[in-house]
Amino acid sequence: MSRPWRPAPFLKASVALHGAAAVGAAVVPGAWPWALGALVVNHAALTVSGLLPRSTWLGPNWVSLPSASAARREVALTIDDGPDPEVTPQVLDLLDEAGVRATFFCIGWRARQAPALCREIVARGHGVENHGDSHSNAFSLFGPKRMRADIAAAQATLADLTGQAPRFFRATAGLRNPLLEPVLAELDLQLAAWTRRPFDTVNADPERVLQRLTRDLGPGDILLMHDGHAAHTASGEPVILSTLPRLLQRLKQADLNPVTLQEAER
Repeated sequence: MSRPWRPAPFLKASVALHGAAAVGAAVVPGAWPWALGALVVNHAALTVSGLLPRSTWLGPNWVSLPSASAARREVALTIDDGPDPEVTPQVLDLLDEAGVRATFFCIGWRARQAPALCREIVARGHGVENHGDSHSNAFSLFGPKRMRADIAAAQATLADLTGQAPRFFRATAGLRNPLLEPVLAELDLQLAAWTRRPFDTVNADPERVLQRLTRDLGPGDILLMHDGHAAHTASGEPVILSTLPRLLQRLKQADLNPVTLQEAER
């Protein structure tokens, strides 16, 4: 399965600029410094767009839930970098106690090391989505062939383990390049970012993490947390386990309904 790839307006403009710069430099040789300068600025803008996880300049990107989902007062709790054999089961128990469903962006190689845990996530009513196979810090530097191989490997692993093909993809740290969207279109995946990021892989203060997640919290928000690579509090507890019960209570008090990303598509 695939979906049509429609280049974003910014990419179309970039291609047009390259053509205009080439023609301009050929017709007016003295204009080449201006043409070169325009191309340098354009490439810088393309690079910056890939370094901004919430940017939509490079293609479709879920930076919040659809308007119909927000109208139902829904939010999405997304949990990255697992499954972790020690942390994920405790996260699942906390979610069960609150009667809340979440979306787990799982890494392919970690899922293969904990297949039963990956299946348990789905069995408990949660979503499993694609976070790449290698979770490489250099993902944003991958070319299209390597990028496709990495995403497709995770897609095959997660679909095989859970019986459900992921619908969404999230890049390592949200960083990407202009080559990603054509690959996602070919694999029929939708890029998903977030509205609230607590930096809970480096920030071990539960109060600060909770504050980042709940300040001006409202319908349509996509919250990001980590069961894998989680920072640890002074007492040695993964910060997600310290923060999650209070976050879920805040959601309940605000009459916000946590759903999976696929449920939000209804």
